Amino acid sequence: MKTKITELFGIEHPIIQGGMHFVGFAELASAVSNAGGLGMITGLTQRSPKDLANEIRRCREMTDKPFGVNLTFLPTVSSPDYPGYIQAIIDGGVKAVETAGNNPQKYLPALHEAGIKVIHKCTSVRHALKAESIGCDAVSVDGFECGGHPGEDDVPNFILLPRAADELKIPFVASGGMADGRSLAAALCLGAEGINMGTRFIATQEAPVHANVKQAIVAATELDTRLVMRPLRNTERVLRNAAVDRRWRRNARWVPPSSSTTSWKKWLVSTRAS
Repeated sequence: MKTKITELFGIEHPIIQGGMHFVGFAELASAVSNAGGLGMITGLTQRSPKDLANEIRRCREMTDKPFGVNLTFLPTVSSPDYPGYIQAIIDGGVKAVETAGNNPQKYLPALHEAGIKVIHKCTSVRHALKAESIGCDAVSVDGFECGGHPGEDDVPNFILLPRAADELKIPFVASGGMADGRSLAAALCLGAEGINMGTRFIATQEAPVHANVKQAIVAATELDTRLVMRPLRNTERVLRNAAVDRRWRRNARWVPPSSSTTSWKKWLVSTRAS
């Protein structure tokens, strides 16, 4: 199959393995790439740029196909060595980077100068348009269905993808609830040039995840996820279990604290204890 995404990244199938913390190692990334998709090493899973360079070398030993690196730009007090990670990516000859989180604009010139194509993850059309305006080569449009962080707009893919197709000039892939050929066909019909899959790839032999977790994913139904962290506007979609249900019930009873730092600290401590 040929789409703008397969041509952009030099791959056979328009399927990208999303970056997943402590899942996106060389074994999984190379397996996806060998199968014709675009595998992704999760950059910040590696504790240092040197470790990332080693992981890139490991992946090169397992595949001669294109693969990428995911870099999530986080708002933290102590920021990772992003310039170091980017240099490791450049020195490793990687030609695809998936960015997520904060605006990656300051890092784009170095990446583009090295001939690297950048796809940025977005949960809204406005963010996708911003990514286009700063020079990203493609975007991953993440609908409300997605695992991990679905954003705060709660717009599902049947609405979000056609809106993205109407507004964007750069190619985009669909992310969120993507799991098989039906997902790919639907995404293409709605205007996407491919799909990004995350959770589906956890349930594979190459993913370094306990078999019980993989079985729980396979056995789950459409009712087996919860949205947590909503009061903090850092919403995450997670698989249900007893601990998640306790957190979810507490969130449902949540009353916003006052704006004082002390009140927020007390609330955070109380939620950890519950």
